[in-house]
Amino acid sequence: QVQLVESGGGLVQAGGSLIVSCAASGGSFSSYATGWFRQAPGKEREFVAGVRWSGGRTLIADSVKGRFTISRDNAKNTVYLQMNSLNVEDTAVYYCAARSWAISTTSADYDYWGQGTQVTVSS
Repeated sequence: QVQLVESGGGLVQAGGSLIVSCAASGGSFSSYATGWFRQAPGKEREFVAGVRWSGGRTLIADSVKGRFTISRDNAKNTVYLQMNSLNVEDTAVYYCAARSWAISTTSADYDYWGQGTQVTVSS
């Protein structure tokens, strides 16, 4: 059973940086893609970034392009989301998710989800 555990959320001032991590276990991830999504109160869950475990192809949402970076450490089965130049609109619960093969920007395409980690950006 695939398990995903996020960590690293917290409170940060606007303009600051934060790294959130997603540790995966219980599967062979070489054929998986992992995505980061976020959901703010009263809003739809939205795609932020994704990475393929094999080959390392990445996809970044336009809303965070140039500020957020996604990477993975295959040896640790961990995916990282580096968030820079944070603003209050980035405040949300951040979730990581996994699915077979290709990165998808649609949350319904993902089979496994973590519990989420809260990121709060203060002005």
